[in-house]
Amino acid sequence: MTGETTHNLRGDYAGMRPDYTVDQAWSAYSPEEHALWRRLYARQAALVPRYACREFIDSLAALDFGAAIPRFDEVNAKLARATNWRIVAVPGLLPDRVFFEHLANRRFPVTVWLRKPEEFDYIVEPDVFHDFFGHVPLLFDPVFADYLQAYGRGGLKADALGAIEMLSRLYWYTVEFGLIETAQGLRAYGAGILSSGGELPYCIESAEPLRIRFDLLRIMRTRYKIDTFQESYFVIGGFHELFDATAPDFTPHYAALAGLEPHAPRTVLPTDRLAG
Repeated sequence: MTGETTHNLRGDYAGMRPDYTVDQAWSAYSPEEHALWRRLYARQAALVPRYACREFIDSLAALDFGAAIPRFDEVNAKLARATNWRIVAVPGLLPDRVFFEHLANRRFPVTVWLRKPEEFDYIVEPDVFHDFFGHVPLLFDPVFADYLQAYGRGGLKADALGAIEMLSRLYWYTVEFGLIETAQGLRAYGAGILSSGGELPYCIESAEPLRIRFDLLRIMRTRYKIDTFQESYFVIGGFHELFDATAPDFTPHYAALAGLEPHAPRTVLPTDRLAG
């Protein structure tokens, strides 16, 4: 999604199609970019066994894309068989409605450009490493894949109702920065966490952030940070909880929350159930 950014968007939007897709142009990646990819992959792959959910770990191992920037067409052949999804190459951040259209049709947009070496630890907007490493493995999980499609369909309705901001918070606190309770304890499933060398251990081990049990309306009313580690994380009991939460019509939720002041990220409410 477009998200909240005050800088000029990166990426070459000149040659995109009407749906904002482009060709990946895999042969245009330089040896230096493939080497940087390997460094990024090695760092995150070393952290994943301790901090990521089992579904992500298993898919990452099966995909085995650490040697070079992946070819999207090769991954799509596997993804289509698994969950009938495919990834589409895009130049960078997308308008909300375009993003929702892709998700609603089981297409996940993946940025084609890779960060610079000096951005190894932090990047302002998503690049191919964030999009691919963080998001693509869980597209192989049928329940999570169905949740993303339901989210996309809900986004199209939210766009028509002027409720994009509320729905964006749900995406942020689940798909990007979600935690899940497992038999081994809290684990990460959000792509923003899984692709971050610093936030992956922080979200599980640090005593600083709040970890709050999943509450749909609470999330939709909670602001988030885009330039620091999160001050609050929301914890699901399983991917079915996400899918069940997005099944009903959100229109009454938008009406109930309209005009209410959003909560600051670190707010603790009397109704919160803390986790971890």
